[in-house]
Amino acid sequence: MLKELFSYMKQYKKYAWISLVCIAVECIFELVIPLIMADMVDVGIANGDQDYILHKGLVMIGCAGLALVLGICSARFCALCGQGFGANLREAEYRKLQSYSFSNIDHFQVSSLVTRLTSDVTVIQNSVSTGIRLLCRAPVMLFMATGSAFVINARLALVFLVALPVLGFLLFEIVSHVGPLYTKMQTGIDRVNRIVQENLTAVRVVRSYVRENYEQAKFDDANLALRTESEKAFGLSSMNMAAMQFVMYGTILAILWFGGSSIRTGTMQVGELTGFLSYVLQILNSLMMLSNVFMMLTRSMASGTRILEVLNEKVEITEEKARPVSVKKGAIRFDHVFFQYSKNAEEYVLSDICLNLEAGQTIGIIGQTGAAKSTLVQLIPRLYEATKGCVYVDDVPVQEYPLEHLRDAIAMVLQKNTLFSGTVRDNLRWGKEDATQEEIDEACRIACVDEFIDRLDNGYDTELGQGGVNVSGGQKQRLCIARAILKQPKVLILDDSTSAVDTATEAKIREGLKAKLPEMTKIIIAQRISSVRSADQIVILDDGKINAVGTHEQLLAENRIYQEIYHSQQEGGAL
Repeated sequence: MLKELFSYMKQYKKYAWISLVCIAVECIFELVIPLIMADMVDVGIANGDQDYILHKGLVMIGCAGLALVLGICSARFCALCGQGFGANLREAEYRKLQSYSFSNIDHFQVSSLVTRLTSDVTVIQNSVSTGIRLLCRAPVMLFMATGSAFVINARLALVFLVALPVLGFLLFEIVSHVGPLYTKMQTGIDRVNRIVQENLTAVRVVRSYVRENYEQAKFDDANLALRTESEKAFGLSSMNMAAMQFVMYGTILAILWFGGSSIRTGTMQVGELTGFLSYVLQILNSLMMLSNVFMMLTRSMASGTRILEVLNEKVEITEEKARPVSVKKGAIRFDHVFFQYSKNAEEYVLSDICLNLEAGQTIGIIGQTGAAKSTLVQLIPRLYEATKGCVYVDDVPVQEYPLEHLRDAIAMVLQKNTLFSGTVRDNLRWGKEDATQEEIDEACRIACVDEFIDRLDNGYDTELGQGGVNVSGGQKQRLCIARAILKQPKVLILDDSTSAVDTATEAKIREGLKAKLPEMTKIIIAQRISSVRSADQIVILDDGKINAVGTHEQLLAENRIYQEIYHSQQEGGAL
């Protein structure tokens, strides 16, 4: 897993290597200082030689200064490496998300994807920024300080043979138990993000139903669960310090005991014991750094697993069969198409769909809620892939079109209209980035946006709030239709996208589409018969199957479902 993650370090590896060299040399200078100090005590102080003491003191200051400079350099290069690595990981995740089909996105919660793109990447990024220094410094200090300690007094250094196994056992126990807790903690962050996201998105619904207290209680439960998991994880990881201090103080006491005995017997000098204790502290500090590395690595592994789940998600819709073909007319054919969201589902959402839509026609699709009308049209631009059968555009299977071209040739206005922060003009140019003002005006006339655009504060330059909160539902739908028209697609799909528009304005939009865009294939999904009655063909979907196909007059005369919908809407005044 680590190898796969670090492949995203790419051009920042050079900073990692430079920092490693700086750290290694820094450690050498730091390790020389105790040797100089021991020599200064045993020779200079013991003989009262002030020149010798001054000379050794200046050497020690020089070594410390060089170590400081190298430490600053290593910290800077580690930061560059970590931040660059994090940026590459985020970019890779975001690019992978852009390649996901709807079915891939269905495998994750949106809040979880946000956490994996932000919090999880930050955990790994910080681990690299701080971990490179610790990971290099600790082994160098450990081995060199241990060697130096054996050089000073091999018998006294045998104390480490008892201390190190004890410390290793304690650290193993802590690390093995804290890993699963970090995974639970990140999952808890997912849940908190999901609740916040849902609450902010549906804030008007929450207020209108006076459910603030319920939402607050739900958030408190999730927040408490996250706090509990965090306390468990960090509480257990904090035992790392306690274990280190236990071993460190025990080792120091043992060395002072045995070292003091050696000084009394004359087998060891005071300077040697002083230098030895300095190395002991460096050894124990290096072990503490290693334990911190293990802690960071444990948490990074939990976050890395979650990130790789996103990066390694198999994209279900690929361009393996694509060839250089383009949509010329926009004729559509469904050939015995079946579809199910999950391979393990017991039933098909769509069953044996056979349908032929000629180029330039206006096709209406109507049916009860849950009849899979939206699912049917989402198979055309390959937002979902047909489970069985084939969808053709201009007698070419959709799998053989390059995805970018296919989706560019098909404009969809989905049930849930989405506008982005920015001006009205910016949102319209999502359909065509280089659209001229004349093209924008024409698309707005067809979609009846011209009826209200002048009433906005700054016309096309009016700033829209997040999600278009400062325009009405009907205005939002018309802006989305204009944006789709501006693409000049071969196929235009309106998925119940005039539900918030009054019938008179809807009729104008239909007339504008028919008069100004006669060669464009238009598919209209609607709940109101008035929205589809003038269509060349009307398709009735019932429980994922085609019940009937015909004109308004034919279906009204022959089809029971259509008659029931017609009469119910007539009684309700919808016609």
